[in-house]
Amino acid sequence: MEPKQRTGIGGKVILGLTALFFYLPILYIIVFSFNDSRSLTKFSGFSLQWYERMFSDRTMMQAVVYTIVIAILATIISTLAGTLAAIGLSRSRRALRNVVEQVNNLPIMNPEIVTAIGLLMFFSALGVNKGFLTLLLAHIMFCTPYVILSVSPKLRSLDPNLADAALDLGATPLQALTKVIVPQIMPGIISGALIAFTMSFDDFIISYFVTGNGVNNISILVYTMSKRVNPSINALSTLVIVLITVSLLIVNLVPIIKERRREKE
Repeated sequence: MEPKQRTGIGGKVILGLTALFFYLPILYIIVFSFNDSRSLTKFSGFSLQWYERMFSDRTMMQAVVYTIVIAILATIISTLAGTLAAIGLSRSRRALRNVVEQVNNLPIMNPEIVTAIGLLMFFSALGVNKGFLTLLLAHIMFCTPYVILSVSPKLRSLDPNLADAALDLGATPLQALTKVIVPQIMPGIISGALIAFTMSFDDFIISYFVTGNGVNNISILVYTMSKRVNPSINALSTLVIVLITVSLLIVNLVPIIKERRREKE
């Protein structure tokens, strides 16, 4: 029993060190966002001055608004487009489906810098002024493949005759889609939407190449501010961490609460 206990203790130590490695920088940012001084190494006292400066900084607030708006729009559009594309592929011929799936994997496997340069050249060739529209289109482009990749496995697990059975029972094609197919693949749609939102919210490389006219997201703003000491970055990062944590809690707790209510009923 002693070797097993030692192995168990060693595994827990490694797990603890790994968790510390991942979460210590996040805790460091949160703690120093309340620092009284500009120092990023010495905590001199508790203060909310960096949060006050963050909310009073117009450039920083604009970046937050642009990030959230673009992430939401890109998530909605890419989720709709990706879900419809995945459903269409599931009803197409196998040869065509295999080709489209391989093409869909290219943006995922392709390095972001290559995709960014390609989009930059594409928009330049079309003579489109870089700004909000180009940034939104770029985010939709690289988010849609993740939605297709997330929804497709759920469609493969469905009975292929499910839609035909709904049509035979009197449902219209739209009703068969919205009331039969979509509810069955909803977990895949939600997973794809969450991935799309995260990818859009977090993106820097592609956004940096396709934006312009003063339209910046949080990633670009943090990059430009990192060249000089500005503790407001810590406050902004802490705000983002809190928003992501709350979102994850809601996404994970809501299904559990619903399931418990169903069990009680």
